[in-house]
Amino acid sequence: MPTPAPAAAPSQERYVIPNLRNACRILKLLGRSTDGYKAADIGRTLGIPVTTTLRIMTTLHLEGLVRKNGTHFELGPVLIQLGNASLAGTEIRTAALPVLEKLTGQIDETSHLAIPCDNRSLIVAVQDSPHPLRAASRPGFLAELHCSSTGKTFLSFLHQARLAEFYPTGSRLTRRTPHTLTTLAELRRDVDLTRKRGFSLDDEEFNAGVRCLAAPVYGADGTVAAAIGITAATVRFTKERIPEMAAAVKAAAAELSRLLGYSEQRR
Repeated sequence: MPTPAPAAAPSQERYVIPNLRNACRILKLLGRSTDGYKAADIGRTLGIPVTTTLRIMTTLHLEGLVRKNGTHFELGPVLIQLGNASLAGTEIRTAALPVLEKLTGQIDETSHLAIPCDNRSLIVAVQDSPHPLRAASRPGFLAELHCSSTGKTFLSFLHQARLAEFYPTGSRLTRRTPHTLTTLAELRRDVDLTRKRGFSLDDEEFNAGVRCLAAPVYGADGTVAAAIGITAATVRFTKERIPEMAAAVKAAAAELSRLLGYSEQRR
């Protein structure tokens, strides 16, 4: 079934350029896959005519926004430059870097910062641990909400009222490992638990052998602006260490919230 384009406000719709919007939709689609797409598959997925898709892909390719790998299209190198420029100017990322460095130094594991991006969690900064075996995603990675720790944080503290919108009744959530939650009922229970304890847990749900934990970061207006998380191999991040890790991550998230102007008294 074609993926619908986000609706613009009625007053803005008359200014929309259809094929420019389609190009944006194509780039977002490519950003959700590590394997790329054939042009015909892009058109079919997004409901864009094949000839139109080919013209858009040719233009994006010439501009370096996509590249061709055999018969498949992938995101292009120009987006790395644009993404780095965007991240460099992100206030949250700038404020978070010393907080992440401090957190990694405290727990000796990789920490990361994510911000909400549509129905995904966008990793914008990573502080690597000194361990040679690391499993953390890199800046620019878009993680699914239902099986990543930062994504679960956004579902629980920002998108709780949109669960049914993101995951309609009867739909099956993408299963990445045998531990992934795949039904809305399971996800609702997890969201309730996350809100009660103040942190989310990815218990080998995104990658087997990897455990992640995250907590919400609040902006000055009292809404969730980001999430701080940690990622570690389960052999080091055992279940017995969850309370210790949760305390450290929640403290780091609270520190970053204060730096962004958030005050608990305003809630």
